[in-house]
Amino acid sequence: MSSFAHKKQQLYLVLSSIFLVNALLAEIIGVKIFSVAKLAGFLPGELTAGVLIWPVVFVTTDIINEYFGKEGVLRVSYLTMGLILFAFGVIYLTTKLPPADFWLDVNKADPQGRPFDIDFAYQSIFRQGLGIITGSIVAFIIGQLLDASIFQAIRRATGGRHVWLRATGSTLVSQLVDSFVVLYVAFYVFGNWSLAQVVSVANFNYWYKFAAAILLTPVLYIAHYFIDRYLGPVDTLELQHEAVDDDSV
Repeated sequence: MSSFAHKKQQLYLVLSSIFLVNALLAEIIGVKIFSVAKLAGFLPGELTAGVLIWPVVFVTTDIINEYFGKEGVLRVSYLTMGLILFAFGVIYLTTKLPPADFWLDVNKADPQGRPFDIDFAYQSIFRQGLGIITGSIVAFIIGQLLDASIFQAIRRATGGRHVWLRATGSTLVSQLVDSFVVLYVAFYVFGNWSLAQVVSVANFNYWYKFAAAILLTPVLYIAHYFIDRYLGPVDTLELQHEAVDDDSV
């Protein structure tokens, strides 16, 4: 294997791993809705816990798109979708396992002495995730298709200049769709939220992602700097040309 092919393979492996782990974590912890006001004392609103690390996913998406094109993004997106479905399938099966009596007994009260059913709590948390996973898969694929397509469209329109514009522009559009679709399907269709609650939380989630996309722009340039140094100027140009050529076919 040539040095360029090896570096290309290693780069895609690292970026894909970062993407996959953060996407899976976001899905698992997304069942918790927390109060920003209680946490920070200002900016009244609620966020899903999963949205906290979601900016890592869309920054990684843009970096993969930059060096491996739309096909590279969709390849890891489909793989991630399959692994998320597998993970939640396993989690769902564990909620069906009969609890051990001693486990129920040693966890029958909370620290304040109030009665507590740990098996019910386990099922409540993880089965709630099944609605989220359905909404997330739909929103995830739509969002990734939009992000990858818009990124490359802006890239071609600007002649490869202005990394910040294609990264931020593609993220802002794709996450607008993602923020509303995932919560609507997860908590309105499969849950017990009112439409007003969905709109309120989705709106706040989107503006968080909007701010994160702007604030994380320097991370894109830092990542470009280190990746370009790792590949070298000649290999960097070749990989970026491959990314553009693959998407123009």
